[in-house]
Amino acid sequence: MSLLKENYEIVLENIKKACEKSGRDPKEVTLIAVSKTKPVEMLNEVYEAGSRDFGENKVQEMCEKMEQLPSDIKWHMIGHLQTNKVKYIVGKCELIHSVDSLHLAKEIEKQAQKADVIVPILVEINIANEETKFGIDRSQAMELVKEIAKLPHVQIKGLMTIAPYVEDSEENRAYFHQIWQLSVDIKNENIHNVSMDILSMGMTGDYMVAIEEGSTMVRVGTGIFGERNYNIH
Repeated sequence: MSLLKENYEIVLENIKKACEKSGRDPKEVTLIAVSKTKPVEMLNEVYEAGSRDFGENKVQEMCEKMEQLPSDIKWHMIGHLQTNKVKYIVGKCELIHSVDSLHLAKEIEKQAQKADVIVPILVEINIANEETKFGIDRSQAMELVKEIAKLPHVQIKGLMTIAPYVEDSEENRAYFHQIWQLSVDIKNENIHNVSMDILSMGMTGDYMVAIEEGSTMVRVGTGIFGERNYNIH
């Protein structure tokens, strides 16, 4: 068995364990293989192992890989999205995880209207208020959701967060719980055009804790592909 296939299966097994521990069905959790900076050959191997959801950070890289890989792959835009790049991925990717401003949402609306598609998105929350991270403050989330909800070609499917990098994943449990609680508060508002079905939270270091706290999508890169190599371009 290849190392990547083995890694992929270990992560699936861990997802199952976390679901068992929290009384959830593993089918509720989607594993996104975070393939940014990784060559197409490696993505192919993980595809062969069974993965159909891949996450990319950069629009150009995502578009290049889309052309070379099977068409049944669901692509997730998980990196910061610049407004001038929106037009390249509207209608092509499964989900944009990283919408953190009305400005960006309006550009998605504009391009979606042109392409005559509805674009599913997640609102990105900077739950720990880290200066180095994108995402909006938790206190502003409800207001932003209500504004984006007015855009007919954009559909809010839930929330996304990138928790702090920690040695002990337990340190992020409270943050994941806050995102879950926020999703419940938003759901209770019954806002038209908004569902809170998806919570995209948890990465290689903390995805099991995230699942225990209600995550429905985990974004695992290093745990599948190994350490990242930034020098390939």
